[in-house]
Amino acid sequence: MGRWAVRQMGSSARPIRRRWTRVLTVGGAVLLAVGGVGAAVWWTTPDVSWLRRSNPIETAMMRYREEQLRRQGRPVRRRWFWVPLSRISPYLIQAVLIAEDDKFFRHEGFDWESMRKALETNLRRRRIVFGGSTITQQLAKNLFLSPERSLVRKLREAAIAYKLEQELSKERILELYLNVVEWGPGVYGAEAAARTYFHKPASELRLSEAIRLASVLPNPHRFSPLDDTNRRMLRKRRVIARRMFQRGWIDEPTYQAVLAELGIRP
Repeated sequence: MGRWAVRQMGSSARPIRRRWTRVLTVGGAVLLAVGGVGAAVWWTTPDVSWLRRSNPIETAMMRYREEQLRRQGRPVRRRWFWVPLSRISPYLIQAVLIAEDDKFFRHEGFDWESMRKALETNLRRRRIVFGGSTITQQLAKNLFLSPERSLVRKLREAAIAYKLEQELSKERILELYLNVVEWGPGVYGAEAAARTYFHKPASELRLSEAIRLASVLPNPHRFSPLDDTNRRMLRKRRVIARRMFQRGWIDEPTYQAVLAELGIRP
């Protein structure tokens, strides 16, 4: 092979090498940037170990909602009564698990299948519509974050959810969630919801009342547990009752009775 041919091969290889150098440089920069953002997010998220034995005195969501009311010149009201998990109706616990996170005791903070479906829906609609969040992720948001929809906020939520799962038992996470979740304007937690809508403690909630409360999550500002006219709510209540029956949590006579009580056809 002549010297000219060798030079030609070398000259044709140089653009390829330059392209690969650019690709590797850009790829490395992206990975470093992502890693840097991830590290920054991780180290700026709060410690959660204190939640093992202590209850929060308020949440980020409470502060956010109340600041909104103050800006609008409206009165601020907070109904919130802390109760242990043992003083919350098993019906409500089961109904909320079905409605919000039926894999709660099987995942480690993230339901990857639900997240994949949510991502596909969001990409299809070209906006953030569904989040695919687990109870642990919702708890992270309620306790420490604002409801804004952004990538950084979602990363912070994921980091806090991971910490919660590492530091707390599933029962404690569920207890915290059921005590801080919004159940209407100024209404936080199962005890306040039971007293507000049904004038009784959370421990005494009947099956139909539990299903009503679970059906409005995670949109208690749009829907009411007492509304029997909204078709979406009626469908959701039917689904919750049916899944409780399918899981063996209620028997068939109880299932049929609660559908009748809710005014829903089987």
